[in-house]
Order: sequence, then structure tokens, then C-alpha cells
Amino acid sequence: MIEIENIHKSYGDLKVLKGVNLTIEQGKVISIVGASGAGKSTLLQIIGTLDLPDKGTVKINDVIANSLSDKQLSLFRNKNIGFVFQFHHLLPEFTALENICIPAFIHKTPKAEAEKKAKELLTILGLLERANHKPSELSGGEQQRVAVCRALINNPSVILADEPSGNLDSASAKDLHELFFKLREEFNQTFIIVTHNEELANMADKKLVMKDGNIVQ
Repeated sequence: MIEIENIHKSYGDLKVLKGVNLTIEQGKVISIVGASGAGKSTLLQIIGTLDLPDKGTVKINDVIANSLSDKQLSLFRNKNIGFVFQFHHLLPEFTALENICIPAFIHKTPKAEAEKKAKELLTILGLLERANHKPSELSGGEQQRVAVCRALINNPSVILADEPSGNLDSASAKDLHELFFKLREEFNQTFIIVTHNEELANMADKKLVMKDGNIVQ
């Protein structure tokens, strides 16, 4: 489903990725671990098409993503990729329901249809009664679950998560980790998770270790 071939990325004189190759099957949960500066987040951003490689190809669902125009890439990303970050990035002036619907509105999904799907996701994640609360009225764990709903709203084939539990207490982190696997079983989505949390990393179908800009195991 995802094929990464000979990815190189530098920032000035700093070589961050040095010829990364990676193949990921549909419906797998993959964790990526390694020391700070190993290139994990840069690789995730390139897989997510938020950044472009200097060299190499990123193929997702048989589409070479880094060959698309900016406009094509934005549409492709909105439809195929969901993101969950360490900080939830919810917009404070909007309710949980409204935050979740934003990617669907960008995708031009009718309001009624988007809200119906958002409420279904909130129900699955046990948050329906919090739908009309703003982020400041939610706990950290609840905010992150809303961010997961937002990532899922367009039925993307892959969810990319960068330190998703890094800002949560241990109980909320455990709940979030279990949620990823529940969602994989329910929707057969692929999850790629960059994490320093060894428990989460070891739960994955495959754990990749990065060192000095490449995957070493």
C-alpha cells in the first residue's frame, strides 16, 4: 500500500534521511523508534506529503505522491491521509464536532453528511456527549480522541501519528494506544506511529528502528 524508495532529505548541510526504503501493507500498525535526530519525524512528514524528498519516490495506493502538483497533492492528502500529532491542534473557537468536520468540509462533503459521520466517530470513541464542548472544556485525553476523529473523518487509508501520546498521562496514553488497534480492526486502516513510548512501539505489528537517517532494523 505504501512504497518508499531511496528517500533522501537534507536541510542545508544536514543530511537527515540517507536513502530510506520501506514497504508497508494495508491494515498494518507500524511503529518507528529511534533517538532524537534519527529522522523519524522527517520520514513521517514525507510519507504524509507535508514535505517533499530531495530524491526518491513516495508511492501510496499506486500513486507517486511526490510527482503531483501542489493542488493535486492537497486533494490527495485530504482524501488519503489522516494526521494525529503530539499536540492536538484543535481550533479553540470551534466545538469538538466542528473541529472534526473541518477536513470533510474541505473535501466538500455536505454539512449533514459530515456531521453524521463525525457523530458516528464520536460514538465509537465514547465522546458523543462532548460533541458541543470546546477544546478548553475537554481533558487532554478527550482532546486527543477528538483529533483522532478528525483524522478519520474522510476515511483515509493511512493514519500518521507523531508522538500521539507524548502529551498524555499514562492512563490516557494507554487508552489511546488501545484505540488505535480497535480502529484498525474496525476500519482496516494502516497506522504509522512515531513514538518514544516503548509499550506502544512493541504493540505494533512491526517495529522499525531508525538511526542516522536510515532504518537499521
